[in-house]
Amino acid sequence: MVNVAQTTIEFRAEVFKEGETYVALCPELNVSSFGDTPAKAKAALLEAVAAFAEGCSRLGTMNEVMEAAGFHRSGGKWISRVPLSQERLTAAL
Repeated sequence: MVNVAQTTIEFRAEVFKEGETYVALCPELNVSSFGDTPAKAKAALLEAVAAFAEGCSRLGTMNEVMEAAGFHRSGGKWISRVPLSQERLTAAL
């Protein structure tokens, strides 16, 4: 969760290993960061999401951006949607 001026953002974090680096991604916001360990990648992602949200707040676009990304507001918290299912599919090209 990230705090931005008394507001919190609850979001999904996906962590991948790319070579020797761990990459953490918030898919709804398309914000990512990296680290030497999964924990460091997640900590860096928290900072990146906070910086993203601060930029949106400064520009006055927070509500528009969060709603477009599928978040809903509950009190002082933005909450990302939760997938009903998740699977890998293959499409023929």
